[in-house]
Amino acid sequence: MLETQELVSWMRGHDSSVSSISVHGSGRYAITTSTDTAQLWDLDTFQRKRKLNVRQSVGIQKVFFLPLSNTILSCFKDNSVFAWEFDTLRCKYQLPTPVEGSALLYKVFAVTRDGRIFVAGGKSNRLHLWCLESRKLIRIIQMPAKVRAVRHLEFLRDSFDGGSNQVLGVLSQDNIMRFINIETCKLLFDIGSHEEGISTAAISPNGRYIASVMENGSLNLYSVQALTQEGNQPPPPTFKVVENRSRCPSEANKLTMRVTSGRSERPWKSKESKIQSRLLKLQVNTSPENKENELPGGLNKKRLRALLKGFGEYPAKYRMFVWRSLLQLPENYLAFSSLIDKGTHSAFVNIQNEYPIKSQKLLRVLQRTLSALAHWSAIFAETPYIPLLAFPFVKLFQNNQLICFEVVATVVVNLCQHWFEYFPNPPVNVLSMMENVLAHHDKELLQHLIKHNVTAQVYAWPLLETLFSEVLTREEWLKVFDNIFSNHPSYFLMIVVSYIICSRAPLLHCDQKADFEYFFHHRNNLDINVVIKEAYHLMETTPLDIHPQRMLDDFIPLTKGQYPVFNKYPKFIVDYQTQEWERIRQDEIEYLRERQLAHELEAEAQQRKAEDEAWYRKQELLREAEEQRRKMLLEEEEKLAEQRQRLAAVKRELKVKELQFLDASRRRFLKYQQDQRQMELKRLDDDIARKASMREQETAAAIRDVEVQRMELESQRQIFEQHLIKDQEAVTKEMKEEVDACRRKVDLEDHLVQRWMEVDREEKQKAQKVAEENLAKAEQKRLDTDWRLRALHKLKSGDQACEKRYQEIAKLLHDNRVKEAELLEAMREAEEKKWEEVIQKKAQLEAEEKAAAAADEHRKQFLEDKMNDAFELAVKLQREDGCFGERVDDAVLLWGCQHEAFSK
Repeated sequence: MLETQELVSWMRGHDSSVSSISVHGSGRYAITTSTDTAQLWDLDTFQRKRKLNVRQSVGIQKVFFLPLSNTILSCFKDNSVFAWEFDTLRCKYQLPTPVEGSALLYKVFAVTRDGRIFVAGGKSNRLHLWCLESRKLIRIIQMPAKVRAVRHLEFLRDSFDGGSNQVLGVLSQDNIMRFINIETCKLLFDIGSHEEGISTAAISPNGRYIASVMENGSLNLYSVQALTQEGNQPPPPTFKVVENRSRCPSEANKLTMRVTSGRSERPWKSKESKIQSRLLKLQVNTSPENKENELPGGLNKKRLRALLKGFGEYPAKYRMFVWRSLLQLPENYLAFSSLIDKGTHSAFVNIQNEYPIKSQKLLRVLQRTLSALAHWSAIFAETPYIPLLAFPFVKLFQNNQLICFEVVATVVVNLCQHWFEYFPNPPVNVLSMMENVLAHHDKELLQHLIKHNVTAQVYAWPLLETLFSEVLTREEWLKVFDNIFSNHPSYFLMIVVSYIICSRAPLLHCDQKADFEYFFHHRNNLDINVVIKEAYHLMETTPLDIHPQRMLDDFIPLTKGQYPVFNKYPKFIVDYQTQEWERIRQDEIEYLRERQLAHELEAEAQQRKAEDEAWYRKQELLREAEEQRRKMLLEEEEKLAEQRQRLAAVKRELKVKELQFLDASRRRFLKYQQDQRQMELKRLDDDIARKASMREQETAAAIRDVEVQRMELESQRQIFEQHLIKDQEAVTKEMKEEVDACRRKVDLEDHLVQRWMEVDREEKQKAQKVAEENLAKAEQKRLDTDWRLRALHKLKSGDQACEKRYQEIAKLLHDNRVKEAELLEAMREAEEKKWEEVIQKKAQLEAEEKAAAAADEHRKQFLEDKMNDAFELAVKLQREDGCFGERVDDAVLLWGCQHEAFSK
């Protein structure tokens, strides 16, 4: 991470050194290449996505992304070049083998910005130009004979070529980088030399600068614009573009174009226009005059003045750099830190009250700069106009406090010479010099000012103490100080006089002192270029006897390491003022301390008084509360004694009543037991009689219901038998015999069941025709038998189960009706189906007989199981109640008959 200088990630994966790194245009992916492998990385997660392995005998030269595309180009040591689709990593194409006679071992590669032209070079003076769209070798460029091998290739970008770069930089084995046009094969310019060769080079993204690391370790920065301007001078008309070596050239020779030039190979290396390739080195053999004009950073004061004279100001982009060079700032970090470490000076603690600046940052920088000045020299703590003088530079250099302080200090040392000799009064000597210059150049204006009692303290001192910051805009102020810093310190006084002279028209119309004061404290409609030009005129035309340059010293920069001692002021006055200020400050501190102490004592007395009053009130309240609670305690004790007496009397009464109540309760309980026993006996008698009556009624009602049901079923069966008899007349004789046999069997079973139910079953034998009807009858009889057994059991269970028993009997009867209806319907449907099946398919007769036999067997088993259950229930009932003996005997007899019949 560049900001924090911390290691973000360590991507491991290569066994050998990485030779190249290529980043995708989106900045998300990167390809790293070594001799044995190439790896694709995801820069968001720093994880490896893919890895390209090759045989050791082949080796990888370079793998990189094509600009502005999703294509990866891989170049191997066997001169094979493959293009891969980045998304799928599928091979798109492979460049063909170069034509015969033109093969060379590829080592270095370059691609244009639009990704159309691919250039390859190696240990030869030839370069191969491939068109990646057509995948053909379109040109072979032959470099000069001095070039035996190519070490580095890079295109020179141009903002106006649409990405189809035309200029190619070729760094060869002789450590010279030549820039050629790949279309015309023309050598444009070169950098480096045999004495000072280039080790490696890089071109800026915008193509304006070339940075090169020289073999001697220096770093050179070249301007492409300067190189191309020097190289684009009109050349002689003789040069070669294409040279054919034979009348029947081969295909390789047709593509070969020599790099040629119409002038000497390096004409701009002549004495007339020699381009310095070592810009950062200072010349050793210089004259005293040149040495005086030389500035830090490789600048020359004489040239800067010429530039300033031509343009009127320095370029805004380089103005701060030029100022730092002109002022020769020492950048004493340690000395400045020691001044800053002393903290805020007491004179500027409350500077925000006098100068309410909206920006807190700007206010802090101003406070620190003024404090550093005050710690450097005590005079600045007492100077009232020092904030006005320093503020423009603070606002300009607020991001670099060291430079800001040193610029202000340099201005004070050089431009403010003799300002503090009459402290605390304005510099009368400096103002007199300016008044003499004004009197010499514009006596009429000076007479007008004297006539209205306007002295130099009114028309010159406001401009000096504010450094023109009140009367000029930012751009005008910067332009003025470009000229001030580039000239003798006396120019500063001359430009003040020039400002006054250029303002003579409005000043001559002023006749009030307040108007003059307003004029020199506010901006005016004045051309600053005229003022600057007039200042230069004054510098040249002012006589030496009144020229400020005679009184002022030359520019003296700050010393390195430690700042110079600044004591050019009346020390006794400053010391006296300092002592007075310190005394006043101590008196004020003492007064404030005493006032604070008095306030604290007063507050403490008030607090103590309030606490005493509160304590007395609290004690009074406590005493009253104590008296009140004492009275309440006596009253409570009296009430408690009375309550104890009443409680003792109540206890006695309760004891008597308790004894009486226990006696009455005992008697009442004995009587209640007797009555309860009598009532229980009577209730038991009533229950026995009621149960016997209800049992008889229920039994009679159940028998009647069953008889009615039987009669209904009998009538329905008779009707059904009549219909069946009519339908069976058409059946064959064989069928009649089988049906008769079946009917006899069914009649026997019906007879046995009817005997158990004590009803006449002789007529029922005629109603049964099919095995399904017999099964329904047996089921109904089983349900009736079960119902009777349950009824016998329920008669004995008591009154609590009577209602439940009635509901069960009603439910059983309802179920019987439903089942009988379903059975009749099923029998009708079965009969119809059987007749249809008999008519349609006689072959199923045997299957029906088998089904009927199985049904008979199942019915027999079912009836046998049910008879066993009925017998067990009858035996159980017999054991429980002997009054049902006759019914049990009938049931036992019925079961025995059925068992005997089924056994047969």
